[in-house]
Amino acid sequence: MDTITPKKMDYRFPAEWEKHAATWLSYPHNENSWPGRIQNIYPAFHQFIKEISKGEIVNINVNDALMLKHVEDQLTAYGIDMNNIRLFVHPTNDAWCRDHGPAFLVNPYGLDKKIIINWEYNAWGNKYPFDLDNKIPQLIAEKLQLPIVSPGIVMEGGSVDFNGKGSLITTKACLLNENRNPDLNQSQIETYLREYYGVEQIIWLNEGIDGDDTNGHVDDICRFVNEDTVVTVMESNKNDLNYAPLVENYKALKKLRLLNGKQLNVVELPMPEALYIEDQRVPCSYANFYIANSGVIVPIFGSKTDDIALGILSECFPDRKVIGIDSSEIIWGLGSFHCLSQQEPEIL
Repeated sequence: MDTITPKKMDYRFPAEWEKHAATWLSYPHNENSWPGRIQNIYPAFHQFIKEISKGEIVNINVNDALMLKHVEDQLTAYGIDMNNIRLFVHPTNDAWCRDHGPAFLVNPYGLDKKIIINWEYNAWGNKYPFDLDNKIPQLIAEKLQLPIVSPGIVMEGGSVDFNGKGSLITTKACLLNENRNPDLNQSQIETYLREYYGVEQIIWLNEGIDGDDTNGHVDDICRFVNEDTVVTVMESNKNDLNYAPLVENYKALKKLRLLNGKQLNVVELPMPEALYIEDQRVPCSYANFYIANSGVIVPIFGSKTDDIALGILSECFPDRKVIGIDSSEIIWGLGSFHCLSQQEPEIL
């Protein structure tokens, strides 16, 4: 580990609800992620872009000049204002920019007010090709002319969530999995999280949800909605595989106190009905929402709990519009809107 880390220089990872300069996406192109159905995902993906672009720049990684022209044509045909769209020829293996994209840290008083943390990425334990994805933070740092810091260990954006006040929440199932950093124990991983995300408190949950091939990303189960409140998903069917682990996570959250001594507020968010595509359960969760400048974009699934979840999240975000977008095709790729996006904070 570097002697002088971002934390020692007072850098921090802002909460997602803090103002964005832009959102980064990687345009979906890998048919292996949506076998037989990739064409079905584009209406919802383009709607996602359109909603984000109402309040901020949307930066999109594309593979080559041919794809760049195709994406321009597709977005224009969808009625998206291209004044807020920037396309970059940054080749990727896949679309999950939350995990392979850069982590932006800020310090308004530093010599460099914004830096990029370049974690290593291994496609959730070497499950898929990742050579191109792992280069994305470096390419973006070069394009934006930002300093880059490389901790040298595997980390994914979907495995962590932040309240912007020194607390980070994650899962043991993911970060302590031997397919990530087998040479590091829990204490060592906590040190990396503190020193390279600029946090003080690490909150550990246990398991993720069934069907999630990331080994349990926290952005499918529990998210900060303000500095002292989380939403956590709960399964009502006691016979469902998710019931017991989600109850366990809930009980752990209810016992927590934050750095300021306040008890953590815990809001329950329902799970949608189990969805199977080609006999495979997919990881549907309303917690995989994305907080953009212009609103909170929530995956919905044609479930009877969709409106309940949107209502709960509307109460959690009284100053933002909550927008449900059908994710029942995108989720075949085993991720949704938060998995697809990475925010770039504005320096205030």
